Amino acid sequence: MVWRKPNSELEMKNLTPSVKHGGGSQMVWGCMSAVGVGNLHFIDGIMDKYMYLDILKQNLKQSAEKMGILPHYKLYQDNDPKHNAHICRLWALYHCPQVIRTPAQSPDLSPIENIWDHLNNRIRKFKISGKNELREKLMSE
Repeated sequence: MVWRKPNSELEMKNLTPSVKHGGGSQMVWGCMSAVGVGNLHFIDGIMDKYMYLDILKQNLKQSAEKMGILPHYKLYQDNDPKHNAHICRLWALYHCPQVIRTPAQSPDLSPIENIWDHLNNRIRKFKISGKNELREKLMSE
């Protein structure tokens, strides 16, 4: 039972934020190295090979520079069709010192899967009420 004064149900102190329909999700591109993490790129909508290529162009070298590994970084990615698209492979051939492919969703072979799992567990500890709040928490973690 809830006790409050009449006509006060819509006051901010009496409202509890919530996410309907089991919560939302946010697709994120990210990268890491032994010295730290690079950029996080939030993806809205359905990612195709063109969007993936734009994300690489905007974030990969910038992240490598931010982490201080620019001349010698390696691009690890799984066998997702977007990653294997001709335009993406061609771009990587000319812009990445080395590309290493790992099987999809294989945390034992793909270290980034372990990072995403750890981040997911940390984020679930918060009561997040919307996509913007989720993005803020992801950036702060």
